[in-house]
This record gives sequence, C-alpha cells and structure tokens, in this order.
Amino acid sequence: MSKLKITLVKSINKAKEGQVANVKALGLKKIGSVVEQNDNPQIRGMIRKVSHLVSVEEIKGEV
Repeated sequence: MSKLKITLVKSINKAKEGQVANVKALGLKKIGSVVEQNDNPQIRGMIRKVSHLVSVEEIKGEV
C-alpha cells in the first residue's frame, strides 16, 4: 500500500475553522512539520480541502 508524505508549508493563522481542523486531524502542527499517512479516499479528501496549505509526495510501498 502506498503512503503519502504531507508537509505543512503555509500558516493556518488566517485559515477557516474547518481547514484548521483538517490540518490538525492530519497530524500537522507547525510549518515544516511532516507526517506520513496511508493513501486512502478519506485522507485524499482532507488534503483536497487544505491543498493550498500543504505539499504532498507519494511514497511507493515495498514490494
């Protein structure tokens, strides 16, 4: 199963309440923080809501 490497690149100071909640639910805290999440539709939807605040890289799973 592939994973996603998600990095917070912009501040959440002026983001909407729901966007801040999504960023925190993804496990991101400060600018530059990085988390790895499994690639599934729920995580993709959360990323889509905050795509202007985060950068995403796909990590291929082991064979």
